[in-house]
Amino acid sequence: MYRSPIKHCRNCGAAVAYRVPDDGDTRERAVCPACGTIHYENPLNVVGTVPHWGDKVLLCKRNIEPRWGKWTLPAGFMELNETTAQGAARETDEEAGAQFEMEDLFSVMNVERVGQVHLYYRARLLSEQFHPGHETIEARLFTEAEIPWDDLAFRTVKETLACYFSDRRQGAYGIHVIDVA
Repeated sequence: MYRSPIKHCRNCGAAVAYRVPDDGDTRERAVCPACGTIHYENPLNVVGTVPHWGDKVLLCKRNIEPRWGKWTLPAGFMELNETTAQGAARETDEEAGAQFEMEDLFSVMNVERVGQVHLYYRARLLSEQFHPGHETIEARLFTEAEIPWDDLAFRTVKETLACYFSDRRQGAYGIHVIDVA
């Protein structure tokens, strides 16, 4: 995994050194030799929804990089002071301008190579009217047959949609945990 290394202590500003801390830890960490602060680097959480209307799902065409012009589920990085469900709802509102009711957690995707965990909730749309924000070129409903599978922005979106339509055909939704290479 690529990571941008921590160079300076957030507490005192001194240059840090990467080493195994003396506290019994077993992993190399950014440790401040001046004040002793240990800086932990943790994965980022990406939160979003699978908004559905009858036999269709809502996808957003990206107006930002990475993957400008590709289709995705409404999702983005979780912010401080919000739950995963609150973050997923916020992203759905920002990117799709959709009216919806949050449902259950649907998929958890571990994307170890980029240090991310993606969490998607099902969301029942309350209207077919959308008001996409500036990050979205277009928000549109697709049946499974209409999904632009080759133009999806991310593998986590493709995996989540495949699980969603499979569960829909079976008439029961589970929680899917997948490690994405």
